[in-house]
Amino acid sequence: MEWIIDLVTGSGVAHAIFVYSLVIALGVILGKVKFFGISLGATFVLFVGIVAGHFHLDVDPGILKFVQEFGLILFIFSIGLQVGPGFFSSFKDDGIKLNGMAVGIILLNIGIALAIFFAFDIKPNELLGVLQGAVTNTPGLGAAQQTLIETKGADAVELNEAMSMGYAAAYPLGVVGIILTMIIVKAVFKINTADETRAIEDEKDSSLLKPHIVTYRVTNKLIFDCTNDRLHNIIDRNFVISRIKRADGEIVIPSASTKLEKDDLLRIVLSVQDEEVFDAIIGPHEEMDWEHDSGPVVSRRIVVTKSHYTGRKLGSLRLPRGYGLNATRVNRAGVDLLASPNLSLQVGDRITVVGQLQDINRLAERLGNSMRRLNEPNMFTMFIGIFMGILVGSIPIMFPGMTVPMKLGLAGGPLIVAILLGRYGYKIKLVTYTSSSANLLLRELGICLFLASVGIAAGGGFARTVFNATGLTWVAFGFAITFLPLLIVGLIARGKFKLNYCTIMGLIAGSTTDPPALAYANKTAGNDAPAVAYSTVYPLTMFLRVISAQILILALS
Repeated sequence: MEWIIDLVTGSGVAHAIFVYSLVIALGVILGKVKFFGISLGATFVLFVGIVAGHFHLDVDPGILKFVQEFGLILFIFSIGLQVGPGFFSSFKDDGIKLNGMAVGIILLNIGIALAIFFAFDIKPNELLGVLQGAVTNTPGLGAAQQTLIETKGADAVELNEAMSMGYAAAYPLGVVGIILTMIIVKAVFKINTADETRAIEDEKDSSLLKPHIVTYRVTNKLIFDCTNDRLHNIIDRNFVISRIKRADGEIVIPSASTKLEKDDLLRIVLSVQDEEVFDAIIGPHEEMDWEHDSGPVVSRRIVVTKSHYTGRKLGSLRLPRGYGLNATRVNRAGVDLLASPNLSLQVGDRITVVGQLQDINRLAERLGNSMRRLNEPNMFTMFIGIFMGILVGSIPIMFPGMTVPMKLGLAGGPLIVAILLGRYGYKIKLVTYTSSSANLLLRELGICLFLASVGIAAGGGFARTVFNATGLTWVAFGFAITFLPLLIVGLIARGKFKLNYCTIMGLIAGSTTDPPALAYANKTAGNDAPAVAYSTVYPLTMFLRVISAQILILALS
């Protein structure tokens, strides 16, 4: 049995993999257990790691450091690629308001943390651990720890252990405080969730951005014999005539020179707000099931999987003239977009086209239309992105009043590069598309490796540090940092800005980047409004949490 004892108590690579596998497996399975309807998910890996460290299931410090930092990079980079395409668009329209309130929550979190720092006897590294645990932000913890490693050298080991303990102490009540805020906002304003859900559905039905399909009968004499191209000049709107059914039953795919005739039925894809214009110029609506019409025209979705079409304009494909096809919609990441000629294509886009089946097949062959290719990982993009992220993270940045330059580090550098690649990678011919399952796998693998490392490192002194007056103080500080900013902004969001409660829940969960809170919000709302608000504020929030953690640790140390 010596080999088993050596495997459990040894110090080699096999021992390290054994410990990590055990910690992550137990953490993941226990993370699915619900406490009062809430599960902590992968975060439970941290607590299992602490238990393992407490019972001296240690890992070689060199291996521990490498796994922790590599896991953090994988997690951060995957998040950046995911949020990159929508990062800048999240500042448009209502996104400005939501992101403004999320920034307000972040500033209040930091303000309360600084007040605690100056009013009580707490060390900067302990405060940063409590702050990141209170807002349930693991990347912020990683960024702060990485900054200490770069500035304090060997002394950072002990400082980071204390930071991890503060994080673990504040995290559980951090999740509770987030959900408690949602409940209090609901109680204060006597909100009926069913009414809020109906309001969301009504707003969705009247959305001005959703592509809208209407069939019109041509009855206006002024547009008889008018070409399709001429009609686009008359109606200065973004629309597509996908099919025309003649009075004799013939179905045609219109080109720019196709003329409209009396009693033609036009299948038009347009924006909802433009419908009245078409009513006035073309004629009355008609009810028609185009999919079951006996004509030879069919509708299909083609997936762009050839990388050299990334960044190409949809209009450059010359579908009407080259293929006799019309593009009606482009689905990107689950969102339908109008097929504007100026729309830049990306790998993974699904283009809805109508026309003859043989013409559709020709276009599909040209664009790729291979789901197998989409499922292949783009390893070059990932590792060249990580390479560039580490370079950017290593650049010293001087700030007034700081004795040492700040670096974005192994958290901030890859995050910024990944966001930029996710948004603009196509301009340098990099395919940044990653399937949802592949992205989720990398994120979960990265965060589990990081949390297991943090827990194992902190476990040795966790019990004697946290389960005493100091630990209880950290818990109280963390709850104040979590609860007060969220409650203030939540009350303002409802009382002043009259935001829908489902959106407020998403805002609260997103401003703390907390998946368990989002799961609770989605279950309460019964719709995707919390997820939409969460994804709107998540990119900026994650960026600011990571950067502010580094600035704070440099400023206070």
